[in-house]
Amino acid sequence: MSLRTVVIGATGVFGSRMARRLAHDARFELLLAARSREPLEALYASIGDPRVQVATLDADSPGFRHALAALRPQLVIHTAGPFQRQDYRVAEACIACGSDYIDLADGRHFVSEFGALDEPAKRAGVLLVSGASSVPALSAAVVDALLPRFGSLEVIEHAINPGNRTPRGDATVASILGYCGRPIRVWRDGHWDEAHGWMDSRRQAFPFGRRRVGVCEIPDLELFPARYPQARTVLFRAGLELPLMQWATWALAALVRAGLIRDLARHAPALRRLSERFVGFGSDVGGMAVELRGNDRQGQPLHLRWWLHADAGDGPHVQVTPAVVLARQLAQGGVDAKGAMPCMGLLTLVQIVEGFDGFALRTGLDAVAISR
Repeated sequence: MSLRTVVIGATGVFGSRMARRLAHDARFELLLAARSREPLEALYASIGDPRVQVATLDADSPGFRHALAALRPQLVIHTAGPFQRQDYRVAEACIACGSDYIDLADGRHFVSEFGALDEPAKRAGVLLVSGASSVPALSAAVVDALLPRFGSLEVIEHAINPGNRTPRGDATVASILGYCGRPIRVWRDGHWDEAHGWMDSRRQAFPFGRRRVGVCEIPDLELFPARYPQARTVLFRAGLELPLMQWATWALAALVRAGLIRDLARHAPALRRLSERFVGFGSDVGGMAVELRGNDRQGQPLHLRWWLHADAGDGPHVQVTPAVVLARQLAQGGVDAKGAMPCMGLLTLVQIVEGFDGFALRTGLDAVAISR
């Protein structure tokens, strides 16, 4: 039997990639959903799988819960961001119709407070998973894989920097702009401290070279101090390949911090269109780095850097892969968990990296020399 799977936001940057990766797979009876019919029809035609179905669906409409139930989903994959300003109506609709649920959320509060749905989900006998993306699913899988090498762990710092030619939608841009210049609570030196979005920047080493990154608001900042209580510092940064774009975003963040711009996120469509004028510059090479510092089991200083190199514009598949892998496991009956939870501990690093097969995505691990 195929798993009847509804992809919400199927025509977006991440949703369309999710659709293509689940199509032509006998494990899934795939139904692609979005607000507008015309883009859905175009996506359907480009996929070329006659088994795929399409349906218009608006999560913000008053009749959404009944419309979703009418599709009879067994699994719903929610890719329609930004999640920073969303509530849990899609997940709650899944509870009501008895469907499992996965999302690609990167909103700090959305993912970290998702456990509020745990009891209702257990009563309904469904699994709801939030953040099945590069954070916190992949980032936590990396830390889990490297943690046994440490006797004591002091610092977790990770960063993402996409290539300038990597496709980006309004939702992605809005999620970034939503925290630019805003206060962000961070765990630093063993206590809660305050940073500001896109500031507190530094030059981060990636496999292709160094790029500047600034502090960003993601679920890991809330979840990791509890999951890895021995770590005294947890920081996440992100950046843009072109220095002009990086510093322009920093300047906008400074205006927000000064109170001169109230809601930067609402300008996302216009700023995204402006950024497209520079798409011919830079490259389609991006990456991710996860650095752990502390002492090894013999008490000697240890600094490890796990890295990911994305080429050929395949960077968006990093965000999609954990959800793809988890969906495949659900289709194969390989997940027994029920309830609502962030996507940590459900997937191993090996499983996620195996899901990169077929894309221009490489990973590796370096021991960083420690200056004395």
